[in-house]
Amino acid sequence: MQFLDDSLLPENQEKLVIQVAPYGPQFLPGDSDDIPVSMDEQVQKAVDCWNAGATVLHVHVREEDGKGSKRLSKFNEMMARLRAAVPEMVLQVGGSISFAPENEGEEAKWLEDDTRHMLAALAPKPDQVTIAINSNQMNIMELLTPEDCGNTSLGQPAYQQAYREMTIPAGPAFVEEHLKRLQAAGIQPHFMLGDLGQLETVERLIRRGVYCGPLVLNWVAIGGGMDGPNPRNLMEFVNRCPDGAVLTVESLMRHVLPLNTMAIAMGLHVRVGIEDNLWGKRGELMSSVRQVEQMARIARELHREVATGADARRIYRIGEHYGNVDTTLAKLGCLPRRKLGQRGLPLAN
Repeated sequence: MQFLDDSLLPENQEKLVIQVAPYGPQFLPGDSDDIPVSMDEQVQKAVDCWNAGATVLHVHVREEDGKGSKRLSKFNEMMARLRAAVPEMVLQVGGSISFAPENEGEEAKWLEDDTRHMLAALAPKPDQVTIAINSNQMNIMELLTPEDCGNTSLGQPAYQQAYREMTIPAGPAFVEEHLKRLQAAGIQPHFMLGDLGQLETVERLIRRGVYCGPLVLNWVAIGGGMDGPNPRNLMEFVNRCPDGAVLTVESLMRHVLPLNTMAIAMGLHVRVGIEDNLWGKRGELMSSVRQVEQMARIARELHREVATGADARRIYRIGEHYGNVDTTLAKLGCLPRRKLGQRGLPLAN
């Protein structure tokens, strides 16, 4: 992404899209008083986040016993309720569905490929489904301190071990089939990328015609197999992103606030919520709603407008799909494909 002399002036920046992840599938209901369990509570949490200024909702679903749901029927129920309660919100289903262990001592793992593919058949359909690229370690414990875990289940040795060994299954066959199904269903993939190697793989998928659409993505700086929350990592990722990409910054625990503040100043977008962070200042719990309100307040201090639901859909280009590789590359601001016999750097006409 390029920066011009006037790129940091808020009147030249897109409105801020605040993405919220308020369901925290890795936590148990007793870990926080901000974890909605019943369907009514889960829907009300979406309404509260919307009223606070969030326009993109990252969706996971819980069963009545508080465990993360893996039933597609439960997701269908949730989607129908959310469409009625927050009709202007962009609904983004988490592609992992639920990675939490079923019982104490069991490993934390993502669901099988066939189950994740079924997210393309949800009804009502979501606006987006998140997709990971390249099978990878996802050791969310690597950067967490005992203070980060607090009195939650993540402070228990059995759960720490379960999450320390978690991996993301996202090999080439899964990714290509998942992208095929999402595009056929008219659902936008939201790419969750932890490093530049994953970004490069996405560009190759685009250049091969596997994906032809807007590039909407999160930089996921959570360590443990992905980038750590280092500003140099952020700037290099921003530098390598196509100019036409829509980039949101995502991190974990108390790294979220400083990185998101940088993102707001730079014209990028932000993600908050208890799935990523439980804390405000050191030792003080902070709800998803308060985190959304904080982002909106910082944006106002920087004179940057916060996106409405309609703005978020326009910025994310919900509903757009491009017919071929060349159109996609042009829309994203990528270099065109090399023509037969062409030497040097291929530039757009």
